[in-house]
Amino acid sequence: MSAKRKILVTSALPYANGQLHLGHLMEQIQTDIWVRFQKSMGNECMYVCADDTHGTAVMLRAEKEGKTAEAWIEQMNADHKADSKGFLIGHDNYYSTHSPENKALSELIYSRLKENGHIKVKTIRQLYDPEKEIFLADRFVKGTCPKCKSEDQYGDACEVCSATYEPNELINPKSAYTGATPVEKESEHFFFDLPQFQTMLQEWTRSGTLQDSVANKLAEWLGSGLQAWDISRDAPYFGFEIPGTTGKYFYVWLDAPIGYMASFQNLCDRTEGLEFDDYWAKDSDAELYHFIGKDIINFHALFWPATLTSAGFKTPDGVFAHGYITVNGEKMSKSRGTFIMAKTYLKHLNPEYLRYYYAAKLGSGVEDIDLNLEDFAQRVNTDLVNKFVNIASRCAGFVKKAGGTLSENIAEPALLNEVLAAKESITTFYEKREYSKAIREIMALVDRANEYIQAKAPWALAKEEGKDQEVLDICSMGIHLFRALTIYLGPVLPALNEKACQFLNVSSLTLVDLETTLTGHTINKFKPLLTRIEMTQIEALLAESKEDAVREGGKKAPEQPATKPNKQAAKASSKKETSSETIEFGDFAKVDLRIAKVIEADHVDGADKLLCLQLDVGNNETRQVFSGIKSHYQPEDLVGKNVILVYNLAPRKMRFGLSEGMVLAAGEGNDLWVMEGSADIPPGTKIS
Repeated sequence: MSAKRKILVTSALPYANGQLHLGHLMEQIQTDIWVRFQKSMGNECMYVCADDTHGTAVMLRAEKEGKTAEAWIEQMNADHKADSKGFLIGHDNYYSTHSPENKALSELIYSRLKENGHIKVKTIRQLYDPEKEIFLADRFVKGTCPKCKSEDQYGDACEVCSATYEPNELINPKSAYTGATPVEKESEHFFFDLPQFQTMLQEWTRSGTLQDSVANKLAEWLGSGLQAWDISRDAPYFGFEIPGTTGKYFYVWLDAPIGYMASFQNLCDRTEGLEFDDYWAKDSDAELYHFIGKDIINFHALFWPATLTSAGFKTPDGVFAHGYITVNGEKMSKSRGTFIMAKTYLKHLNPEYLRYYYAAKLGSGVEDIDLNLEDFAQRVNTDLVNKFVNIASRCAGFVKKAGGTLSENIAEPALLNEVLAAKESITTFYEKREYSKAIREIMALVDRANEYIQAKAPWALAKEEGKDQEVLDICSMGIHLFRALTIYLGPVLPALNEKACQFLNVSSLTLVDLETTLTGHTINKFKPLLTRIEMTQIEALLAESKEDAVREGGKKAPEQPATKPNKQAAKASSKKETSSETIEFGDFAKVDLRIAKVIEADHVDGADKLLCLQLDVGNNETRQVFSGIKSHYQPEDLVGKNVILVYNLAPRKMRFGLSEGMVLAAGEGNDLWVMEGSADIPPGTKIS
């Protein structure tokens, strides 16, 4: 038996200036599934997190709410904990960066950076609000872009032309606090000498710690040369004052990741036998992993490992970045009710529905994923209610009628062994964070179980004389299959796993328990494990989310960037042309054809002609396309092929979900061929 692994896992710290929404929950769910999987395998795995509490934005939000910063972050901490618990997130500790442990560790790390000659002091000029008497961070200055002349742009980058610049380059800059014209003012700041870690970071970022696409992006930054990192901010500022200074504070991004260490230290102080150095010492053999959003890669994959190296601590074994969430193919929107708060969702829908849907979409890359609400309802109802839970509900009654004890016989040993043998591939998918692949394989096994029960038809046999034992054997076999499948889905559906434990009359359903069979075992009466999603529930959720926006004062919250292809698709012409109509060359030139690689293909429940294709279209973007080629191709035959996609076709909402383009095919008579591109051409290449 292999030795247990010692693993510490974190997810990015939610900022304490607002409530959690479904974007935050995607990250926590992704992390929680991985942690629960490790625990199910018998490994020692802990998940710590905390609120990120410091900075100007929190200070100003508290001021707006008429509270002290301390009172505000305490309220946010309670709300965030409740939301995470509601979504069944199993934090071993959820703490705060405004803690004595974090203060002590931040000061310790700073002192080591300083002792090692990695702190520099220099005077800089910054924009200053003369009315508020505060230095202005980039995002708190607005003005006209110096490049494209667009108005109302932030002080670091233009959202219209994507240009980057310094705040003092803005035309007609204004303070976002007071509207006053800022002035330039000198201030002494403290810098971490990041360029000294150029070689170390070039090696570390290529060590397998990061996803390839992330390492490639960082290589661009490293190639252009690193700059010293300003780790100080001037008063007034909510945070930790830098030792030996007056009115100088640690920048929030200095102490925020140290909050991972502080949360773990707090857990160690409360847990007998758990030692901080066993996980954070430079020579520790424990594993350390961070789950983060792609927007904060530079902090976690450049500043953080360099800081840890200078301070003599262990660097992460893996930093796993993910993409953004879109809803119905577009960025989350308050006006459409799709900027959904965690607590609002929990009023209307079961958290395990979202956990399952996210898992069915999530891979190991940094691609954005879309929460299509119609597809969400369809997939949960079909996969979980109609198929998975149905296995138990079809069999339990017959077992109970026979006395409630499962047969001593295994009716179909080959089928059971097939399901158990899938452990190797399913656990590999979980380990590599390829949840969508794990779900696809599990649901294929769910289909096999249902096919077995349907073929044996115990409900028909039960009407025949002398068939009682055969019926019990068949239904016991169904229960054995259900048990194994429940174990496989356990990291995703922990509450259902607990209900299944009660139904099956067992203490646990983990991957360690998988090989055990329940022959001759007495089970309890079956109770419904899940109910269907009704579209009225989703409509009520969206309606209340719109009301949430009004209660927030109607102000538009910062929205996650939409992927460019979704914007393009939304603008694409939806004009229909008949097959007999001629077109001008200019019309044809509008068609954007691109190479796309099939990364997933599957049947579509309830559709005779369609296959659902997941396509890699380049630039870390994936598209879902429904294609009428089911009678000519098996899904597995398409995976890995390069096909030709009509990239700018307007998305089409179907009852199965959203189709985001068209795959070209040609045919004659009863034959049909998907038009393919060379395997050597990278996805996203335009065809001209």
